[in-house]
Amino acid sequence: MTQDNSSNLSPGSETQFDDYTVPSAFLWKLWIYTNYDCNLKCSYCVAKSGPNVPRRALGLANVQRLVDEAVELGFSDVFFTGGEPFILDDIYEMLAYSVLRVKTTVLTNAMLLRGARLEKLISVAEAVPDEKMIVQVSLDGGRPEDHDAYRGKGTWEKTVEGIRLLQEQGFRVRIGTTETPVNSPHLEKLCEFHRSLGIPDEDHFVRPLAKRGFSREGLELDMGNLIPEVTVNVDGVFWHPLSTDTDMQVSRALFPLAESVEKIREQLATISLTGKASLMTFT
Repeated sequence: MTQDNSSNLSPGSETQFDDYTVPSAFLWKLWIYTNYDCNLKCSYCVAKSGPNVPRRALGLANVQRLVDEAVELGFSDVFFTGGEPFILDDIYEMLAYSVLRVKTTVLTNAMLLRGARLEKLISVAEAVPDEKMIVQVSLDGGRPEDHDAYRGKGTWEKTVEGIRLLQEQGFRVRIGTTETPVNSPHLEKLCEFHRSLGIPDEDHFVRPLAKRGFSREGLELDMGNLIPEVTVNVDGVFWHPLSTDTDMQVSRALFPLAESVEKIREQLATISLTGKASLMTFT
């Protein structure tokens, strides 16, 4: 497994501020919040998503322009997240547009990927080169009690079924895990489990619990101690996908994306001179 508070960064991507060097994920990762409604209401959700949450959809036209501008700026990876992206009818058009232009990862709990939804995703994947699209599934344990404690009773079984269905169709599946007080003693069991599914350690990412959104426990994280990863939702551009709260907002304007990237560069330079805590990744 890979601990995501270390250096999950593009090789050679660094920004130099005098004697202070920051590996800059914001130079290659773009995160897109497609929506905020979700089929689950996880008790630690940093996005405050749930079944009764307003959708706040970004929309296909905005996604297409964001992908185009990201490619022009040299971004190599786009990540789609939510909410649960596969609630949206137009998520397949978004993914189809993105995968033809840039490496694309979509985050999901995999519980809705059955029937027509799965068939539509298969159609998207068939039109692109191998591994141009990755499906990252949230799985917090190798046994139900570790996963269901924060995500809801019965969710582990449905998520694992979704992983198996994706694998049967040839998708590259990554696992994203949030380390919690419940699953922390059993992470090695989770590693054994994902290996048994044929998912290698390099496709398993573990992030710490953050005190954001619905969570009332975890690390206190903000712009001062997070390496930025450009994040966009319907309300503007944000420092990091950890949170789209106002204290993490870079700009209310979606476009041009280049202006927000420059603001992030300037803020990084300021942070580097203030002596704040060392920056860490979180995804």
